[in-house]
Amino acid sequence: MKTWMILAVTGLVGSCKKTDGGKSGGGAVTLNASGSTFQEQFQEVAIDAFSKGHGNVKLNYAAGGSGKGRQDFADQVTDYGCSDAPYKEDAAAKVKGGQFLYVPVLLGAITVSYNLDGIDKLQLSPETIARIFQRDIKKWNDPAIAADNPAVKLPDLDITVAHRSDGSGTTEQFTKYLDLAANPTWKLKSGATVEWAADTQAGNGNQGVAQIVTSTKGAIGYVDLPDAKASKLAFAAIKNQAGKYIMPSSESAQAAGDGIDVKPDLTFVSVNAKGDNSYPITAPSWCMAYAKQADKDKGAAIKSYFTFMVTDAQKLLAPIDFAPLPKALQDKAIAQVDKIQTGA
Repeated sequence: MKTWMILAVTGLVGSCKKTDGGKSGGGAVTLNASGSTFQEQFQEVAIDAFSKGHGNVKLNYAAGGSGKGRQDFADQVTDYGCSDAPYKEDAAAKVKGGQFLYVPVLLGAITVSYNLDGIDKLQLSPETIARIFQRDIKKWNDPAIAADNPAVKLPDLDITVAHRSDGSGTTEQFTKYLDLAANPTWKLKSGATVEWAADTQAGNGNQGVAQIVTSTKGAIGYVDLPDAKASKLAFAAIKNQAGKYIMPSSESAQAAGDGIDVKPDLTFVSVNAKGDNSYPITAPSWCMAYAKQADKDKGAAIKSYFTFMVTDAQKLLAPIDFAPLPKALQDKAIAQVDKIQTGA
């Protein structure tokens, strides 16, 4: 993340009410975490802000993708993990540290970014997106894209599809959206990895996909909104359930959060949400912590940082183009963090 962005948002913390669920006092503590590149920028600003009031706690976050975050946490390589998708049931049973808790921390838009000279406004329906990404549509002037964009002169240019090379929660949420919104058109199913066509290009992390789109004329890829903006990419308005073409933003992602169906473990689906103003490819992101912490000081520090993420740090999200949790979900997240037992 750019230094200016960290400085811009951390200034908000001074006006936030102090909340510290579980003292992080005691000796110096280092917490290591890995996972979602989708929430990497949030982790950077949240860690920076949290550290100003908790000098004895050092937090290290390695954004290697949601799949790595889940695996590292399951193997107890890290103290907590972050992911844009929950564990599959069989994988959850193999998590070595015992019972763990999902704590939702944000909602964010996944853009459909593209590289077309002279075209700064583009609209895409879910069926058209599905056909592009599974390579049924290979030219930008295809009749299906033209039908979504009657006022746009589209070029006779090959489409290059860019996608993630790593096990990715962004991929899982993007393909889950297509599986829901473009059924039965979408054939590649959903998951952290899918069987992309051989003539597509793969990049590591959201930034890797953004780089392919930036450097390739005619390219299209799915990238989280903060990385798309940081790379100065153009991105499309996407047709939602209400038939409205909606641009990705913090506000349209927050609109998608209203009325989501939350399970008792605080997992949920936010893609393809209802509502006139909802951006349809809005993804959730969680961090995971063990319910019973073996190390007293680390447990207290984890509880303190998780409390910060779901309270004061929610004010840091909109400036970096994420959306805060809806109030009802935030209350549940705070209650979830309270379940962390530090042994204190």
